[in-house]
Amino acid sequence: MQKQVIEYGGEPVGIVVPDQDRLRFIAVKFHVIDLDDQRFASADEVRLAIRNHVRAQQAQALTASAPIRAAVA
Repeated sequence: MQKQVIEYGGEPVGIVVPDQDRLRFIAVKFHVIDLDDQRFASADEVRLAIRNHVRAQQAQALTASAPIRAAVA
């Protein structure tokens, strides 16, 4: 097994390298840095983790930007 570029949304976001019968993810983009140095069973598992991570970040950003409604007494 050799190193492999991992893309998300058509953009390279990191690479995986073999590490003790697993693949170690090395992030090269900030929005996936939380996954840096984690180990996965396959490149597909890495892509799924990236997708889930990015979606969670987007959901959190939407929640944080939602208008706060003041209570009317």
